[in-house]
Amino acid sequence: MTKRTRYFMFGSVTVLLVGLCTGLVAFYTGMPMGAFGRPDGPAELRYVPADATLVAFANVQDVMRSEFRQKLRAAITDDEHGQAEFQKQTGIDIEHDIDHVVAFVEPGSGDDNHNGMVIAAGRFEAGRLEALAREHEGLIEEYKGKRLVTVVGDRGHDEKPHGDTFTVAFLDPGLIALGQTGVVKRSIDRQGGQSVLDNHEMMNLVHDLDSANAWAVGRFDTLISQARLPEGVAGQIPAVRWFSASGHINGGLRGTIRAEARDEQAGQNLRDVVQGFMALAKMQASQKPELTALMNSIQLSGTGKTVSLNFEVPSQIIDAFSEAHRRAED
Repeated sequence: MTKRTRYFMFGSVTVLLVGLCTGLVAFYTGMPMGAFGRPDGPAELRYVPADATLVAFANVQDVMRSEFRQKLRAAITDDEHGQAEFQKQTGIDIEHDIDHVVAFVEPGSGDDNHNGMVIAAGRFEAGRLEALAREHEGLIEEYKGKRLVTVVGDRGHDEKPHGDTFTVAFLDPGLIALGQTGVVKRSIDRQGGQSVLDNHEMMNLVHDLDSANAWAVGRFDTLISQARLPEGVAGQIPAVRWFSASGHINGGLRGTIRAEARDEQAGQNLRDVVQGFMALAKMQASQKPELTALMNSIQLSGTGKTVSLNFEVPSQIIDAFSEAHRRAED
């Protein structure tokens, strides 16, 4: 599996998690590339570490079948080659073989600030994945009762593997994990032990998102502290602890972004910053009809430590952007 394919896979899955289908959480990966059946969230959360800095979910079939997705796909075709390559390499058709996904980022150390993994439920060809591993001198092994298919990273002049290894693990029938080998094995080790289900703060946020078919929750302060922002930039960001983003995708995209600041003063500072940004954006959007409806749909609310943004993106906005882009090229 090429680096481009790995990046495409993780980019595509993460895109689904926030419902935008265009590629969002590339910043955390030094790695290769009907939400709830139970009241405590997707069953796959038992593989997620208790100290995860980001957890996300997407009902892939809901997203892929939506009118919004179809219009977005027609307008943005850059992902077609990567998607075809990923299917050729793995036998996995993202649009038809995957039912839903859970992804997470766990804390790292040193230069490896973030480690992530995607857990996908659907239909997968174990034989094809194993054949792919053999073609690339990969490894097929059993680990604590789970079958692992590992593709070795780049090889040096000594023909020894260098860098990360990428593993696909068959966790249960119809359930696979994709990620760095160490992260995958730690998730398998976690069975029966502590998981994010024991993180009450994060699970409280998850429980509030049960009507969304795509969502993400995380520790904003931890992500920012490990994002290696330029000196002085991090100090200008209000002290936000937790955030959540959820979307319901059908004919359009209806979503909510919430943040919890460190204290009430930080919450007020954040509301002021967002309000100022919205005012500037609306002023600039007034000259572009395709943006006006989107900006007018954004509503800011919140009290105390909390800040909330609600927005709605009708599918007609995609048509407006496509038409504006066509006019600009003429």
